[in-house]
Amino acid sequence: MISSQEKQLPYAKKYFYVIILLPIVFWAFAFPFIKIGLRELSPINLTILRLFLTCGVFLMFLCVFPKKFSPIQKKDILPLFLLGFFGLVVYHLGLNYGEMYISPSVASLIIATIPVFTVIFATLLLKEKMTKKIAVGVPLSLSGVVIISLTGTSGNPFEVTYLFAALAVLISAFVGAGYTIAGKRLLQRYSALSLTVYAFLFGSLGLIPFLSSSLITEVGALSSAGWGAVLFLALFPTVIGYILWYVALEIKTASEISVFLYFIPVLSTIISYFLFQDSITWLFLLGGLLVISGLIIVNMQKSISWKTR
Repeated sequence: MISSQEKQLPYAKKYFYVIILLPIVFWAFAFPFIKIGLRELSPINLTILRLFLTCGVFLMFLCVFPKKFSPIQKKDILPLFLLGFFGLVVYHLGLNYGEMYISPSVASLIIATIPVFTVIFATLLLKEKMTKKIAVGVPLSLSGVVIISLTGTSGNPFEVTYLFAALAVLISAFVGAGYTIAGKRLLQRYSALSLTVYAFLFGSLGLIPFLSSSLITEVGALSSAGWGAVLFLALFPTVIGYILWYVALEIKTASEISVFLYFIPVLSTIISYFLFQDSITWLFLLGGLLVISGLIIVNMQKSISWKTR
């Protein structure tokens, strides 16, 4: 069995922060692009189009570079399907539905609970040690996210039209954490590229029952802005973002990399400032400082184990 350490490439360790920050930047941009896509597509059809385009790119990878992929083991077919269906299909369906009715700040706050779920799952399922730096850094970063999401920008952050919309995004956060944890185990047998591609290809099969004539109608009426949003979502946050996320997971623990997700609300607010002229308050700056401080603490080189009896 090939261990995660044996598969690590020297350049991946050297450029770890580039590898982990690129997905964060792309995922931060995904929020406004999802809003653009939802102007012309239903949440289900946006999910289908985005993931099917992604699968098309991954199938090209398989055909052109077959030797770069780990062989699939029969016992992993069902786990790969479940990983992709819940971690990708359910995640995007919930997020797309939620963004129809809740404000971006509320959505980003709910999604920001992913690192909390990840740390809990990693401790219970992966037996990762709870360290003092994680116990201090995670709540510190989360407090920064709360400040940014609730008071760091102008306007009403609680524009929740339907309770089910908020619940849908919370489910997305829950399964998003599960995607990282379940993927960590499968990385013992598959490379980051292989695992990402297989999870998408198998998991997206779960979208077949959702296909309807409305997809053809909506796609036929898509404007250039709509196509631009969908293509961006498929290529950058999805293809590149998910591959790099598993590459990062080969290098560090799930608890350590998940805390980088706290950067998303910070970047989303900055992006909204430049794209939509949303104002930034001093509370946003305070929240950003707390987020960065938490990240620094969690990723300090010297780890102090959290003592257990």
